[in-house]
Amino acid sequence: MRITLIGLNYKPEVTGIAPYTADVAEGLSERGYDVHVVTGFPHYPQWAPDPRYAGPTIEEMVDGVDVTRHRHYVPGSMTVTQRAHLELSFGSRVARSRIPASDVVVCVSPALVSTGLVMARLKAQPFRPALGVWVQDLYSRGVIETGTMHGSSASATTNLESGILRAADGVAVIHRRFADYAHDVLRVPESKLSVIPNWTHMPYQAPMSRDHARDLLGWSRDSVIALHSGNMGLKQGLENVVEAARESDRRGGPVKFVLMGDGNQREMLEELGAGIDCLTFVRSLPEKEFRAALDAADALLVNERPEVSEMAVPSKLTAYFGSGSPVLAATASGSVTDQEVRSAGAGIRVDPADPAGLVEGVMALAADPEKSAQLVRSGNRYLQHNMSRAVAMDRFEKWVHMLATAHPARARTASSARLGV
Repeated sequence: MRITLIGLNYKPEVTGIAPYTADVAEGLSERGYDVHVVTGFPHYPQWAPDPRYAGPTIEEMVDGVDVTRHRHYVPGSMTVTQRAHLELSFGSRVARSRIPASDVVVCVSPALVSTGLVMARLKAQPFRPALGVWVQDLYSRGVIETGTMHGSSASATTNLESGILRAADGVAVIHRRFADYAHDVLRVPESKLSVIPNWTHMPYQAPMSRDHARDLLGWSRDSVIALHSGNMGLKQGLENVVEAARESDRRGGPVKFVLMGDGNQREMLEELGAGIDCLTFVRSLPEKEFRAALDAADALLVNERPEVSEMAVPSKLTAYFGSGSPVLAATASGSVTDQEVRSAGAGIRVDPADPAGLVEGVMALAADPEKSAQLVRSGNRYLQHNMSRAVAMDRFEKWVHMLATAHPARARTASSARLGV
């Protein structure tokens, strides 16, 4: 079977959606499928084009997978208009180019707008492949929960997402709550919906001791450290972490906060946090040092805006659950993130937008090593039993076959492609 994955993000990007798309492409290729990836130029999470990539289009082999890259617009800052420009830029390039002959095409959302353009192009063909959409974030929930759209514009986004998902032969979502929303609000038939939870894209290895991890990184053994890893974007609401560091300063510095990674809010956060002694910014680290940073912390932070409850499942959780440190989630009670952390038994929750509560949550974990160790063991077990790469590949392979059989013209498409039609 020939499968094409189309999505904005791919290796060498190391955070967000890219590692999952790469894992699927490589996993299906290892199982004997003919896989091709159509993607953009690396730009995330720094939101700047990678200078190592030049030209309008690149054809390359990446870890055994054929990859076509199309250059696209990359905004300097992220607004609704600029996000739409980015996706239109990528989607129009893909829609105007040659898409590899395939039995199944899977589009990754985000990017929703480019997904719609690609699907429209393929549906216009006399013979087309089966079309699937793999939903990592819900756009229509996102624009409401981040406050970027209201009223008629938010309704228009909901209608757009609904139309695109209903037009697909099948939709895979990463959480049961996403499936419920897609069915109840976006009117996607239950028969088209599959749930494929995200997984850890790093091979499991036993966490290193906290002292050894801190020695490797040059961090003090005596400090209480709370670490946020990953994207610094709007939905994370990391102003709360900056203010928690400021609160720690006022209390004499009982907790040191580390923001590790990049994103379109990083520059603003650095300006907001200027002069705060208990706050440090760190760029993304190579895998060995990244693992050490997770094991070195007294608490691993997931921070969300108070309004964020349904739009996304933080991808960082798959790395957090496999680490040697407990999770501290500053999120709304009952949110998807809260549910995931509780299901794993890997951490505790505090209220979002409560800097003092965040400081106290970190101090509580640091003061109770026995409870922290139990949370770590539970998270490790949950990861190995429910979030393994092998289990995810089995689910994805099953979904791809469901797509192929859901579209009755697939066999004609495949035979036509072989004949060069």
